[in-house]
Amino acid sequence: MDCPRSTLLISISIVSKILQILEIGSPILRQNSVAIANITDPQLDDLIVDLIATADAANGVGIAAPQVASTVRLFIVASRPSPRYPHAPTMEPTAMINPQIVDRSGELVSGWEGCLSVPGTRGLVLRDRAIEVRYLTRHGELVQQELTDFIARIFQHELDHLDGILFPDRVPNLTDLIAEAEYLKLAFDN
Repeated sequence: MDCPRSTLLISISIVSKILQILEIGSPILRQNSVAIANITDPQLDDLIVDLIATADAANGVGIAAPQVASTVRLFIVASRPSPRYPHAPTMEPTAMINPQIVDRSGELVSGWEGCLSVPGTRGLVLRDRAIEVRYLTRHGELVQQELTDFIARIFQHELDHLDGILFPDRVPNLTDLIAEAEYLKLAFDN
């Protein structure tokens, strides 16, 4: 779809629902998700539209289906600058069905992560700087591409959700967990 993000969000908001986001402690967030067999199911398209609207409303740069109590292998990557991520690059919201990492750069970089399911907290997490990924689009097209830097971090974070892993599980030292307000001071000072 080649329309500006604002047009896309306006058209989505007419038919979408803002879903409740589960928070840490919910057992659903610790489950392994199941592969999606039928990508032509209209309920899947509805879920995609609702996930995009929910991430946008919460100022998220990504959201995974388990975060809204759906244990299927689907997430949205929707990077853009926001109050939560003032320096994020801009991209169109992209639904990624049955995503996987097919190769990793091996170059690990630390970065601050937050999560809509772990409100008020940020943590310093090591992730691969570059990854090669494969996923199906909402139209059934197989995509294989390299992702780097912040977009690669979002993909890895959301993929963890599909395997029942939350970002605090990846923080090696508790001193690398901080309050959201402290993170925002750091983000705006740089």
